[in-house]
Amino acid sequence: MSPEERAAYRAFVREHHPDRGGDPDAFVAGLARFRAGPAGRPPTGDDPGDDADDPRYDAPVEIVTPLPLPVRVAVALIRTLRSHRARRVE
Repeated sequence: MSPEERAAYRAFVREHHPDRGGDPDAFVAGLARFRAGPAGRPPTGDDPGDDADDPRYDAPVEIVTPLPLPVRVAVALIRTLRSHRARRVE
C-alpha cells in the first residue's frame, strides 16, 4: 500500500468508523472498496504491500503469563550489569 493509499484509508476510517458516529453499512462498503484495491481486484499477495497472505492476521491470540518475580529480578539485574559494562570507557 502506497503512502497516499494509506493516508486515504486512514482518513476514511477516521471519518466513517461506527464508533465515531459513522454509518456502519457505509463503513463496511468502504472497507470492501479499499480491500479490493485500485483495480477492483482483491489483494493476491504478489505485491509486497498486499496483506493477503500475511500470517500475522490469521494467528490465534496468545496470552503470555508473566514471569515469576525472581526471574524478573534476575533479568533486570543482568540488563543493569550489561548496561553498566557497556558504558565503561577504556
